[in-house]
Amino acid sequence: MDKGKAVIGSGRRWAVEFTDNSTSHSSRDIPDPPGFTRAAQEQDDSALSKQKKDAEANWKAQKAWEAAQAPFKNLFMMAFMMWMAGSTVHLFSIGITVSALLQPINALRGVGKVFEPYKDNKVDLLAPKLVFIALNLVGLGLGVWKLNTLGLLPTHVSDWVSSLPPPQEVEYSGGGIPLY
Repeated sequence: MDKGKAVIGSGRRWAVEFTDNSTSHSSRDIPDPPGFTRAAQEQDDSALSKQKKDAEANWKAQKAWEAAQAPFKNLFMMAFMMWMAGSTVHLFSIGITVSALLQPINALRGVGKVFEPYKDNKVDLLAPKLVFIALNLVGLGLGVWKLNTLGLLPTHVSDWVSSLPPPQEVEYSGGGIPLY
C-alpha cells in the first residue's frame, strides 16, 4: 500500500503505513567518523540525566522546606488578630479563636497531601514534615492560649462540679474612680 493513499472500502478514510520498505542503509550500518563513539554519547546523556535528576531532587527538597515553613508566616498574623480581638467574650473573638484552632488541626490532618508533590527517593521529607508539624502545634497552642485568656477553658474544679464555689479573683479592676 502506498503512503498517504486513501483506503477504499474500509471504515477509515485515511491510513498510513509506518513500516520502512526502503533499501537504504540504517544509521547503525554507517561507520562512525574518526574521534566519535556512540558509547561516549550515551555516557554524556546518562551524566546529563543524572544532573537533571539531582537538580530536580534539590528543587523538591527546597520546595518541601518552603512548605514546611509556611505555617510560621501565619503565626504572627494569627497572634496579631487575636490581640486585636481583645480578651472579652464576643462573636468576633470567638470566631478568631475557632479559626486559630481549626487551621492547625486541618493542616495536621493533611500533612501527607502537603508533601505529596515532593516525594522522591533522593529527597528526605522527615525533617520538613517535623518542622511543619511543630509549627502547626505552636499555632494550636496559640489558639488554646486564647481560649484560656477568654476564660473558656475549664481550668478549675468548680468548672466541672456545680456545687463547688468558683475560685477567688486575684485581681480586680474597679473602674475609672481611684479609691484612695
